[in-house]
Amino acid sequence: METYQESGKGIIKNIFIGIGIAMLFTVVCLLIFSFILTYTNIGENTIVPVIIVITAISILIGSSIGNIKIKKNGILNGALVGGGYILILYLVSSLLNARFGLNLQSAIMIAVGIIFGILGGIIGVNKK
Repeated sequence: METYQESGKGIIKNIFIGIGIAMLFTVVCLLIFSFILTYTNIGENTIVPVIIVITAISILIGSSIGNIKIKKNGILNGALVGGGYILILYLVSSLLNARFGLNLQSAIMIAVGIIFGILGGIIGVNKK
């Protein structure tokens, strides 16, 4: 017999929970980073690498937590968390910025999102 967590509804719910956790963690970390930038002498050339690292860690954490209850298909579900996060991020960016376009940095972010989502999914399904 299929349990709720193994059903499509439970899996989709946990994927969205993972995306939400990743988004929340990102917002908190970016607020902290903005205060650090404002009140220290850290250069603006650190912005892009720090954003990539914060995004990767956020997706890893969100994907891990979102996949704890699923217990199977961590690679696929993790990739969905990472891909969903990046998709939402780029949809919002394109709505807020008329000149928004995809470039090398965007490709790196997409790859980082999916790879760290997969890693988080593997960690989440194997957590006891």
